[in-house]
Amino acid sequence: MTDDPLFEPFEWKGRSLDNRVGLAPMTRTSATDEGHATARMADYYASFARGGFSVLITEGVHPDTAHSQGYPNQPGLATDEQADSWSQVVDAVHEEGTPMFAQLMHAGAQGQGNRYGEGLVAPSRYRAPGEMAEMYGGSGEFPEAEALDGDGLAEVKSGFVASAKRAVEAGFDGVEVHAANGYLLHEFVDPLVNERDDEYGGSPEARARFPAEVVSAIRDATPEEFVVGVRVSQVAVTDEERTWPDGEATAEAVFEAFTDADADFIHVTEPVATDPAFGGEGPTLTELAVRYGDTVVFANGGLGTPEKAREALADGADIVTQGTGALANHDWPNRVRRGEALDELDPALIFEPDVSISDAEIPSDD
Repeated sequence: MTDDPLFEPFEWKGRSLDNRVGLAPMTRTSATDEGHATARMADYYASFARGGFSVLITEGVHPDTAHSQGYPNQPGLATDEQADSWSQVVDAVHEEGTPMFAQLMHAGAQGQGNRYGEGLVAPSRYRAPGEMAEMYGGSGEFPEAEALDGDGLAEVKSGFVASAKRAVEAGFDGVEVHAANGYLLHEFVDPLVNERDDEYGGSPEARARFPAEVVSAIRDATPEEFVVGVRVSQVAVTDEERTWPDGEATAEAVFEAFTDADADFIHVTEPVATDPAFGGEGPTLTELAVRYGDTVVFANGGLGTPEKAREALADGADIVTQGTGALANHDWPNRVRRGEALDELDPALIFEPDVSISDAEIPSDD
C-alpha cells in the first residue's frame, strides 16, 4: 500500500523516521548478574532494526544502585560499567540506521529482585497485590514498600538524572521515563497507592508533580537533541483492570504536567489502546493525550494487527509501538509493508521457563 499511514515518514527532533512503527519496551531479564548488557542483547535488538522498526525502546533499565532494580538479571544504567556495556547494543542498532531509547524504570513497590540489598519504596507505605511472577525471577507475595521521605525523593530524582547522563555517554538517542504499569512514578499518579498529604499527594495535579519533576530534571541535564519521553498507563503489572478513579481529571493533569516538563513524547499504553479509556463510550487514552498534551504521542497495547495499528494512528497517535506482535515478528514492519502474513506468538519460545532471550529469537548466520 503506497498510501498506508503506517509507512508515512515522520520528521522529529532532527530525525527522519521512514515509518510510524516502533518497538515497545519489554522485560527480558537477559543481562548479566551485574546488570551488564550482553552481545546476545545486541543481536536481539539489531534484529528489530533490520526488521523495519523505525525506533527502538529498550526493556526497563534500573537507574540507581539503591531501590530501583525490579528483576534479577535486569540491565542497568546505574554504574559507568553498566553504561559501557550498552555501547555494543546501541552500536549494533545504529549500524542498521535506527535510533534507540533507553527506558529508565524504578520498580517501586513492584520490585522482584535487587542485587544491591535494598528494600522496596513507594510514595506511601504499600504492598502490591498478588504474587511475584516466577517467569520474572520472583516468587511469593510482594514485600511491603516503605514510604519515601524528602531525602528519598531527592535520591530517586538524582538517580534518574545520573542514568540519563550515562545513556548519553553510551550513545543512546534518548530515554523514556517509565511512569506506567504500576512502577514507582506511576504509583505517584495513582490515588490507589499515593496517600501522601504533602505537595506530591491529593489532587491529580499534585500526584503528577513528582513524575513531571523527574522528566524536567532529565530534560535540563541532557543535550537539546537528546530525546526525553515518558510512558503512561492506567493499568499495573499486578492489576490489569485498574483505571484512574478520577478518570479524565487525572488524564488532564498528567498530560499537561508532562507537556509543561518539556517531554518530547508521551507513550500511552493500555490493554487495548483503541478502547475507551474509562469503559463504555468515550475517548481513548491516546485521544486524551492528544487533547491535553502538546507533544508527540506514542500508542501501545493490542495493536498487533495492521488494522488496529492504523486505528490508533487515526485516534491521533504519531507512532504505534509493537510488543507481542514484535516478539512474534521481529520484522513486523517489513512484513506488513510487503503484505505478508504475520506469525502468532508462541509463548513456549518467549515466556517459558522465564523471559530471558531465547535461542529462537537470535538471528542465525544462515
